[in-house]
Amino acid sequence: MMKDGLKVSLIQCRQVEEDKAFNLAHFKNLLVHTQSQTDLIIFPEMFQTAFNMNAKEMAETMEGESMVWLKKMAVKYSCAMVASLMIKEEGKYFNRMVFVFPDGTVSHYDKRKLFTFSREEHYFHPGNEKVIVEYKGWKILLQVCYDLRFPEIQRNKVDKGNYDYDLMINVANWPEQRITHWKTLLQARAIENQAYVIGVNRVGKAVNKLNYTGDSMVVSPLGNVQKTKAFEEGVINDEIEAKILKETREKLPFLKDQ
Repeated sequence: MMKDGLKVSLIQCRQVEEDKAFNLAHFKNLLVHTQSQTDLIIFPEMFQTAFNMNAKEMAETMEGESMVWLKKMAVKYSCAMVASLMIKEEGKYFNRMVFVFPDGTVSHYDKRKLFTFSREEHYFHPGNEKVIVEYKGWKILLQVCYDLRFPEIQRNKVDKGNYDYDLMINVANWPEQRITHWKTLLQARAIENQAYVIGVNRVGKAVNKLNYTGDSMVVSPLGNVQKTKAFEEGVINDEIEAKILKETREKLPFLKDQ
């Protein structure tokens, strides 16, 4: 049964490129600001290294130190942890989004749309599967950054009242000069898919001089921004409601017409 009020905590933070020790220690300080009994904690893309192409040096296995850290935090806070990181598997590198359940079990999604503008496809292998995780009765679609520009891989479907997913989560390193796209597309995906959408982005200046404003947000199924924060580090605590999701779909049953 779907939990009516799913508590979510978005970790909007600065990241230091390729400094895992600093980033993980920094996250520990931020985690104390998550709301009591939160259900879901979400970090930005490549959470412990920031977005870069140094896969040979930075990638870990699914049993590596960063996965161990995420599992430890999931147990400590009794909630799910969501992040992406560089993973090496069978000689290939993936920008992999992981969903770590409170009991330490893991589901994962490999970023499908690699960012050619940064030559990501030269360093990472694309995923080829849509991944929907079920957690506390919520069906959650996992997406990473550039995926957001491709509505065809996020299209929700409904069959006899059953929707493919209820919440889409996108973790990103999305720079300031294209931040209008980020904000607009997050709202558009919520509206067209009649689902909650959560986008988590970083803040601060990267070594390549790109600036990041965050603008992480929780968007309702009607496309309304419930909570957001720009420029500053911090934890965005919010709650998404099954009641609102159900009412939206019943009053405006648009998806059945596709």
